[in-house]
Amino acid sequence: MDKPARGYWCECWTERLGDTMEGPALRASFDAYSTPQADRWVAVALRTISPALDSDASDEAWVWLHDGRTETRRALLRQEPCTVSITHAGTRITWVIRPVVFLPLAHRQGIELPACAHGFKSHATD
Repeated sequence: MDKPARGYWCECWTERLGDTMEGPALRASFDAYSTPQADRWVAVALRTISPALDSDASDEAWVWLHDGRTETRRALLRQEPCTVSITHAGTRITWVIRPVVFLPLAHRQGIELPACAHGFKSHATD
C-alpha cells in the first residue's frame, strides 16, 4: 500500500453489565479493506459463538445475521459507523465498525531502514 486507502476499523468489545468498577474491554480488532470483509468479520464471529450462547443471545445473533446484516452493509456503504450487540449471561458483546482511511507506513527494502529513520538520534538513558 503506497497511498491512503479507504477501509473499516473493526473492534469487538465486552462489558460486564452492572459492574461499574470495570469498563468495557477490547477483545479483538481487525482492519477490513471492503464493506463485505468488514461485515463478514462480524458474521463469522457470531456464527462461531452462537452455539455457546444462551437462547436469547443466540436469537439476537441470528436476527442480525438474517435481517440486520443487510442494513449494516447499507450503512457501511454510506460510510456510516455501525454497531452490533448481543447480551449473553450478563455480558454485552459489541462489534463496532468505523469507516477509516488507512495511511501507508514507511516502506522498507529488506533489512535497510527507510531514509527518515536516520534523522532520529538516540538519547542517553540515565
